[in-house]
Amino acid sequence: MKETKQYPFVPIYGIPFSKLTMQDTVVWLTQAIQERRSTHVITANPIMVMAALENANFMKVMKQSDLVVPDGTGVVWAANYVGDPLPERVTGFDLLHQLMTAGQEYRWRVYMLGASPEVIQEAASRLQQQYPAIEIVGYRDGYFGAAEDEQVVEQISSLHPDILFVARGADTQEPWIAKYRDRLNSTVMMGVGGSFDVISGRSKRAPEWVQSMRIEWLYRLVKEPSRFTRMLALPKFALKVMRDKEKVTKIN
Repeated sequence: MKETKQYPFVPIYGIPFSKLTMQDTVVWLTQAIQERRSTHVITANPIMVMAALENANFMKVMKQSDLVVPDGTGVVWAANYVGDPLPERVTGFDLLHQLMTAGQEYRWRVYMLGASPEVIQEAASRLQQQYPAIEIVGYRDGYFGAAEDEQVVEQISSLHPDILFVARGADTQEPWIAKYRDRLNSTVMMGVGGSFDVISGRSKRAPEWVQSMRIEWLYRLVKEPSRFTRMLALPKFALKVMRDKEKVTKIN
């Protein structure tokens, strides 16, 4: 598997997590855009790893993507724990902003897909104000079903964006991108989860001190108690890594 990737990585349960720093990731993706190289980026966390271990199709999507970055602190911990460390966490929210910053110089074209109609409109407006040299060529909410996929794909394809940000929840956005990537006529395609909610002001990101202590999961759980069942995957992931320590990076 290492021969097929264009970046150094550590395989965690067969998922190739990039060893690129945030800065190197932006450089790598900038080159992909300049070369018009179709690139599916997944910003993965332990919850997604556990979901992939329970769902073969989701695991296939993860493995076949072009770049998997360690969004969750639990992934960084796991890599360190098994003796094949990652240099740093590369969060989807920060990567989005770093790409927008880099894109100012090149006047990249961006399409935004996902969230509610009110959220996506406000997020697009705020990003356009913050990054005026970027051309936000279009946006639409994520409230559509399979019957509307063709219409959405055709709309995005006609605009040929340099970057497509998709915010529909990891279990939906990554398979959707993987399914239609060859028809989206987009270069970098990246799932961004709840980023639009934060950008629009609807939700607040954890304070920096919470991020530095690596307890964002606790902050989000307090803010959104309904996430409790989903969050159970975090201790399950930690226990599994500790139990499988000698074979975590050897399991494919």
